[in-house]
Amino acid sequence: MGDLAGAIEDAMAALDPGDCDRMDEHGLAVDGAGGIGPVTQSMLAAVPPVVSDADWLTPDQQVRLLAVASAVTGAARVLAQDPGSAITHGLLARMCTVLDHAARPDGPAWTPAGTR
Repeated sequence: MGDLAGAIEDAMAALDPGDCDRMDEHGLAVDGAGGIGPVTQSMLAAVPPVVSDADWLTPDQQVRLLAVASAVTGAARVLAQDPGSAITHGLLARMCTVLDHAARPDGPAWTPAGTR
């Protein structure tokens, strides 16, 4: 779990809207990574199969781990695919809200949009 926590922390600290999908100088498509390096991407991608074998975790803990890995990976992908929309339309903020909720065992209080 320590490695996963480190990978999540590294990924969130490395998020970079400048690392987006683009064309290189030869006109070839280059997939951006949203700032997340290949080792961290690999660790996050390993979460679903590992969690399914982690029978010592409760189903709630498994869901939370899956949500955290998915939110972090999703934040990077949304930044890589469309950094402008990710930031201006609140997509990145919503991913962070999911991350925040999943990381708290008691869950933060949820309030509907527009009532905060």
